[in-house]
Amino acid sequence: MWAEPLYTAAEMRAAEEAYGGPLLDLMEWAGAAVAEAVVRRYPDARSISVWCGTGANGGDGFVAARKLHEAKRSVEIVLGGPEDKVSGDAAGNLARARNLKIPFADTAGGEVAVDALFGTGFTGKPRDDSARQIEELNALGVPVVSVDVPSGVDASTGEVGGPAVQAGATVTFHRRKVGLVVAPGRFHAGEVEVADIGLAPVQTRHGLVTEEILELVPRRGASDNKYTAGSVLVVGGSTGKTGAPCLSAEAALRAGAGIVTACVPASLNLVFEQRLLEVMSRPCPDEDGVMTMDAADEILEAAQKATAVAIGPGLGRTDAVRALVGFLLDRLDKPVVLDADGLWAVAGHLDWVFARDAPTVLTPHAGELARLLGRDSGAIAARRLNSVQAGADDVGAVVLLKGADTLVASPGRGVLVSDLGNPGLATAGTGDVLTGIVAAFLAKGMDAKRGAAAAAAAGGAAARLAAEEHGTAGMIASDVVDALSPALSR
Repeated sequence: MWAEPLYTAAEMRAAEEAYGGPLLDLMEWAGAAVAEAVVRRYPDARSISVWCGTGANGGDGFVAARKLHEAKRSVEIVLGGPEDKVSGDAAGNLARARNLKIPFADTAGGEVAVDALFGTGFTGKPRDDSARQIEELNALGVPVVSVDVPSGVDASTGEVGGPAVQAGATVTFHRRKVGLVVAPGRFHAGEVEVADIGLAPVQTRHGLVTEEILELVPRRGASDNKYTAGSVLVVGGSTGKTGAPCLSAEAALRAGAGIVTACVPASLNLVFEQRLLEVMSRPCPDEDGVMTMDAADEILEAAQKATAVAIGPGLGRTDAVRALVGFLLDRLDKPVVLDADGLWAVAGHLDWVFARDAPTVLTPHAGELARLLGRDSGAIAARRLNSVQAGADDVGAVVLLKGADTLVASPGRGVLVSDLGNPGLATAGTGDVLTGIVAAFLAKGMDAKRGAAAAAAAGGAAARLAAEEHGTAGMIASDVVDALSPALSR
């Protein structure tokens, strides 16, 4: 399975509604799973506070408190609202906790805390009393285990509208929730455990990419030649930015492309000839080290044998570059990857992308997507899932939003999440590497969305291999390039 289903709150409700047995059983199994995780993770902890809301998530917390009490732990319950607001199965489990004489308190400490204040139904911003409780819980300075999703995190989107619990671990039920893997929610979840509570799968809109997606990448066969293995054209480079297209071109080769050509400014061609041994360079007309519209014919001629084109790495930011990119997008009838200065060029001209018939993949970071959509970059960071989907819908193309949670969206079809990398990728040039990988996979004939998601997974797998040799503190983009072939050969 190359993509693990990610559940929204609505999809979890659908799974629960499809369950044939009593919902009380689900609450019992969920609470027991939380208690088991607490005991397993913190075997020496004798005192535990369980912070319970007034909804179903609080009911899971009451069960967990009872199970921990039965395991001979000293347990205190902090109730996150009026007791008369607790109803249904949660009220029954509250009564059982009362019958066991588990103490209730207005606040509590303990060596470990369990967060069962809000569950998957939470959206928006916690009200004042709840916000204070979340802040108090965070201030305890003890490990926190969240029930299903950290309180304050939107399970369906990962959005955090106000205070949110900072968990060391989250025990989630049935399957992972979107909000546990999409930022900023992912940074509140800690280590995520998935507990089986007996539900059957339902159809989900979003998925979490696994390394098995790399098995979908076509490999070179005995009958292949350099063109049938994938031919990539990289269009980029300008004064001070010669490294970017070099990294993209080298990454495309290491990702399995059979041949790569780089269209570069003629005045800088010697730099590329010296740097790129396996990549052909094609000098194009430029002015002061930046390509001009006169480069269009050279690029289109070079593109005739290409099966995918990457536009933008180090290309420069001039009116001539903007005009050149628009001209190329209108005339190239093959898959295109747009990154960096290519994205800069199409901002305000998204119709250039929307009008294309051939596949297009845009690979922005948050700031670049903000510019494309006319939003603030902070708004993109706060609403990553919504933003990447809006981007794909607006441009009519696949959008890959880079980050620790790389998100890949296609128009109207949901999001694939890849979180297979490591902090070593937070260095200059890794975006150019990713561009080259995407181009290589598209050149091999992969579907744009799967190809982009597979490229993110390949970059993550290569980063992990590179970290084994170099560590993450000083990892550089070329380390990831060098590790690509071994990562894809596993």
